[in-house]
Amino acid sequence: MKLFQTFSEWLIRLIWTNLLWIFFTVAGLGVFGIMPATVAMFTVTRRWNMKETEFSIWHLFKDTYIKSFKESNLIGLIFLLIGGFLFLDLSFSEQMTGFFSLFLYVLFLFLLLMLFVTILFFFPLYVHYTFSIKEYILQALFHTFASLKDLSIMAIGFVGLTALFVKAPGLLPFLGAVLPSFWIMRVCLNRFKRMEKSEEPKESKAKQSDIEALL
Repeated sequence: MKLFQTFSEWLIRLIWTNLLWIFFTVAGLGVFGIMPATVAMFTVTRRWNMKETEFSIWHLFKDTYIKSFKESNLIGLIFLLIGGFLFLDLSFSEQMTGFFSLFLYVLFLFLLLMLFVTILFFFPLYVHYTFSIKEYILQALFHTFASLKDLSIMAIGFVGLTALFVKAPGLLPFLGAVLPSFWIMRVCLNRFKRMEKSEEPKESKAKQSDIEALL
């Protein structure tokens, strides 16, 4: 009964957070809502990975969404512009012929993949550290190219989650965003802890926002 109760509590937390992510993404008309909603979701999963569960998911999600709305959308716009530029280059290289065009196509495809991984690292960095916008992007790029082991661990988790959602697609509206977020946050927190043990960050510190201090 104790195990069932614990499982039920976690399932409710996960589903509630995923539904909040959908609601706040839609509330921001999708384009303007997805970045702050994702930041808020990673803020919640960060707290869980740090063994904290006694807090209001609604208040933490809502307050983080509001606080990060402007900055996260600005960073999202930067990522969108870079991605759009790479996608256009990829489309142009696809229309060309010859070995050089194949080289360009593979190159731009690789850069798009690296951009996707950079975005994955951005969210854990954003909710765990205090940087400038430029430093967030540079740090995300650094982790993308310097953490092959952690990328492999992430990929293994994604394979497992993909298999789960393929077999049970009905889970997607309830767990489709929060489970990947939880896994990415766990892998990144372990990486951050290893780095902090080996060398104390000189220009950054773990983010302790006014919102979290009040909750």
